[in-house]
Amino acid sequence: MSVDLVESVGMAVRTLTANKLRSGLTMLGIIIGNASVIAMVSLGQGAQRFVNQQFQGLGTNLLFVVPGTDQGRRLGAVPASSLTLADAEAIKRQVPSVAGVAPQMVDRFRISWASKDTQVNVTGTTPEYTLVRNTAIVQGRSFNDLNLDRNDRVAVLGPATARELFGNRDPIGEKVRIRNLSFRVIGVTEEKGSAFGQNQDEIVYVPVTTMANQLVGRRNSRRSPSLQSISISARDPKSIRAAQFQITNLLRLRHNIRGEDDFTVRSQQDLLQTADNVTGILTIVLAATAGISLLVGGIGIMNIMLVSVTERTQEIGLRKAIGATRADVLTQFTVEAVILATAGGMIGIVLGVGGTLLVGTFTPLDAIISPAAIVLAVSVSGAIGLGFGVFPARSAARLDPIVALRSQ
Repeated sequence: MSVDLVESVGMAVRTLTANKLRSGLTMLGIIIGNASVIAMVSLGQGAQRFVNQQFQGLGTNLLFVVPGTDQGRRLGAVPASSLTLADAEAIKRQVPSVAGVAPQMVDRFRISWASKDTQVNVTGTTPEYTLVRNTAIVQGRSFNDLNLDRNDRVAVLGPATARELFGNRDPIGEKVRIRNLSFRVIGVTEEKGSAFGQNQDEIVYVPVTTMANQLVGRRNSRRSPSLQSISISARDPKSIRAAQFQITNLLRLRHNIRGEDDFTVRSQQDLLQTADNVTGILTIVLAATAGISLLVGGIGIMNIMLVSVTERTQEIGLRKAIGATRADVLTQFTVEAVILATAGGMIGIVLGVGGTLLVGTFTPLDAIISPAAIVLAVSVSGAIGLGFGVFPARSAARLDPIVALRSQ
């Protein structure tokens, strides 16, 4: 750094600290802009990680088969279920790329024990559900193929349901009632929390055959029970695309489809990519909106610097009269603008990081402080100070010293 530049920095610091209130108000736009950019980018990345964790919690190498098409769902159409237990069994038998198949038949029922009762989602599925959906049994066991074959009335409770009905009592072996039918509790799953708005702990699992023949089928005997979805685990990440292709072809053959499919096969990666795209675009939009504050802050700095040049006209004339060049005056005012913008940027970064940590403390979102966002914010602040400070600095540098000294 040259001696002249060091001297200009010193003069700028003395001038700015002599008018602390004005300097603080001038920096306000940059402070708000930087704090907003840091917070928006950091929280956007936190939201992205949160969504990724939610998907990972569903299982690994997952594929989902659901009734209807994406276009139909976007148009608000409620698809009639085209999936049956026979479809799930065919996928399990005939698709070599899959490791597990878990059909899901879901309905909401009231479950009771003694004088206590609660209303939860009851999911009819197969023993492979725990493997496919990465759900561990922490008490007792899951149901097995024999339970499915015999339509046994056995139930595995989610941990929240177990606490609601039994408190601290061991529920294994107890009898609960679902639609006035007695089910024996044989297991309790681990805590998984909520995923995409659904509490995975307030749930009851029963054999899918029991669900079809005794719960859903009993309520509406004229309608054949159908599946809400089929969760499938591919053998490994490399098998996911092959499994998706094979499942689609198999179901088209089974459903005699010549035109549009009446089902949709989506992989976990497809859904994750879609979610990443949405959160990424949202982050960019929020950061761009916050960036407008930086622009407004830069205009504020230029406005105050123009006022400062007017107020200090005699000072500028005196400096030029004793030998200061245009370049010296230009540097002095430009440095003042850059220092204002950079200092405002640093304060904004501190506030943005603090706000992000605060939000991370009180919400499920991870507080991810992005180093790239910090570097970008500092760079943009300096550039704004330079860009918006040059015009008033040039005005000061072009002043005639005699006219400046005569000014009031």
